[in-house]
Amino acid sequence: MKENRIWKWACLLVVAAFMGSCGVDVPKETPSSFETMTVEKKDIEVPVKFSAKMKGQADVTISPQVSGQLMKIYVTEGQQVRKGQTLFMIDSRNAQHELESARANLQAANANLQAAISQANSAKLEYESNKNLYEKQIVSNYMLESSLNTYKQAQATVSQAKASVTQAQAAVNRAKVNLGFCTITSPVSGVIGEITVYAGDQVTPMTQLTIVSGNQKMEAEFSLPESVLEAGVSSGYTQTDKARNMANLPDVTFIMKNGTEYPIKGRISTLTGVVNATTGSLACKATFPNPDGILYSGIQGTVVLPYSHHDVMVIPQAAVVRLQDKSLVYKVKADSTATAVTVMTTDVGNGKDVIVTEGLNVGDRIVTIGANNLQEGQRVLYPAEPKKKD
Repeated sequence: MKENRIWKWACLLVVAAFMGSCGVDVPKETPSSFETMTVEKKDIEVPVKFSAKMKGQADVTISPQVSGQLMKIYVTEGQQVRKGQTLFMIDSRNAQHELESARANLQAANANLQAAISQANSAKLEYESNKNLYEKQIVSNYMLESSLNTYKQAQATVSQAKASVTQAQAAVNRAKVNLGFCTITSPVSGVIGEITVYAGDQVTPMTQLTIVSGNQKMEAEFSLPESVLEAGVSSGYTQTDKARNMANLPDVTFIMKNGTEYPIKGRISTLTGVVNATTGSLACKATFPNPDGILYSGIQGTVVLPYSHHDVMVIPQAAVVRLQDKSLVYKVKADSTATAVTVMTTDVGNGKDVIVTEGLNVGDRIVTIGANNLQEGQRVLYPAEPKKKD
């Protein structure tokens, strides 16, 4: 039995020697491969995101101007309406009666005015007649003064009658306006919001009937950090500064809550000139055209502002190894071994790159692919194998 084992080992050694003498390659272990890159500076555009709430540029609260019973509702929630279209009708009977009464008072005032004018004309004729007679010494001075006083009183009566006519005319105009207020029309073109009343309700000027959202143009309201704007805002933010910064800001995109991107770009249209001391930001509005009525007042989403970083070090996210609260990058030393360095990074927002703000220098070679499998001092670069000569 022992001789059989010796014989087997001897055969294996002979086979191995024969294969070696015949030049057959024996498989050998190869080192793991890594990808590296040289750090350099470049420009990159970073999408900065802000939570925003959409609002119609001309959202108008609809409330009645007069009190009364709501007789009819001509629109429904979500309906598209045009400027001047009738929305609600309030009971107009009282307003109609007031108008008729005002017109009657105006008619009476005009009649009184005509009577006063007639009396004034008579008094004037009497005064002029007495004046001629007095000059001929036919009537006494007393008669002349008496007719003059009568004429003056008649003129005063005419003035009072004219004032009464003016007041009566104003009452008619006011009654017409109140009657017109019974028909409530839309001041803007837009979409009807929630209708909070029903036909038959008693309404007053304090009652909110609905909101018409002027949705031809929509405004996304959000807060813009001061850091996004040019330097010098805190030292004095003039109208010229604001206009210049707004003009220089790029077009923005609106992302709805479901992740859908609104297809039309917007522009930042409103920017307050005061930085909020608590948040360090400025209240801001971006205006989006809404020709198809896709956007609605009150919807929430995200405004995306592309912000350009110039002359920064950008490396792949795969090169960064997260270790608890630290971010490490493996830098390749001159002897081709890797050493971990701590870096400070800023997320670019594209899901694949980061900006290095501290820890690396231009010209450093770092490991990108395979960094998570590295150990301190491990060799990552190997010289190319020489080609075999024929």
